[in-house]
Amino acid sequence: MIKVGIIGATGYAGGELVRLLLGHRQAEIKWFGSKSYIGQQFSHIYQNMFQLVEEKCLDDNMDELAKQVDVIFTATPQGLCASLLNEDILNKVKVIDLSADYRIKDVETYEQWYGLRHASPQLIEEAVYGLCEVNRESIKNARLIANPGCYPTCSFLSVYPLVKEGIIQTETLIIDAKSGTSGAGRGAKVDNLYCEVNENMKAYSAANHRHTPEIEEQLSYAAGKKVVMNFTPHLVPMNRGILITAYASLKEEMTYEEMKAVYDKYYEKEYFVRVLEKDVYPQTKWVEGSNFVDVNFKIDTRTNRVIMMGAMDNLVKGAAGQAVQNMNLMFGLEESMGLQLVPMFP
Repeated sequence: MIKVGIIGATGYAGGELVRLLLGHRQAEIKWFGSKSYIGQQFSHIYQNMFQLVEEKCLDDNMDELAKQVDVIFTATPQGLCASLLNEDILNKVKVIDLSADYRIKDVETYEQWYGLRHASPQLIEEAVYGLCEVNRESIKNARLIANPGCYPTCSFLSVYPLVKEGIIQTETLIIDAKSGTSGAGRGAKVDNLYCEVNENMKAYSAANHRHTPEIEEQLSYAAGKKVVMNFTPHLVPMNRGILITAYASLKEEMTYEEMKAVYDKYYEKEYFVRVLEKDVYPQTKWVEGSNFVDVNFKIDTRTNRVIMMGAMDNLVKGAAGQAVQNMNLMFGLEESMGLQLVPMFP
């Protein structure tokens, strides 16, 4: 059994980690860390865990935690993991960080976009970006995983094959993203009150969303050159889900069959990425509660552009599910273990 510790277990991503790991036959949660609820019973914070979790919440003492478990998940605000992590801890335990602290390789870029001074920049280079469909082999041998963000995961997987193959003009790439309110976390915010969100939709952080440099960096690796694009997120009145609609000009005309072959080249053997049938567009309801990403495309011959689409659950594949997927790879387990979740519908 893999002994697991979670720091930040009472946030939405942390709570989802608990839900998934309780159903994982090779994992046992030993530490439910929550700075806000130390000493309180976890099931009193999440009543859905009544009689499933009897333990009380502990603190964020990573030094002590590293002595007791095999892997630590940090589902914490930006900056906290970087302030707690050091070489001594990594010599004892594997760490999967769900924050942005180690996702961006250039520390100046991280500090500029997040407005934080990085507390452990010496560890950034070692961290492996935990997008399993691309970095699978590196993940297997890693001590430190930078679990990708929710918007970057769905955005990247929706456009990756066409960027990797050089089929689109990356300078024309525009990504329009929509997310449910759980993506903003569990903290109390006026903008997330029921009366603010219900029957409403809005764009936010246009041209300056923090996930922009993460998406651009990963697409640049795929393209083999610097990629700069427009990214605009929107908040929609639902609990879970991300829908990506991306647009780019084609370098040359392509048929549906030719483009479908490109997507199949990268995803035909990927269990968690489902390329939908022709003219079937991804919907968040079709992936809710699961680790699947549904993707598809539509060629607009009139404008010589392609529309790339993707949908996923931001709390599963966009956070906790992808983190468990990474854990499975790191410990030599079947990648889908504990994640063979049938999407909930309706």
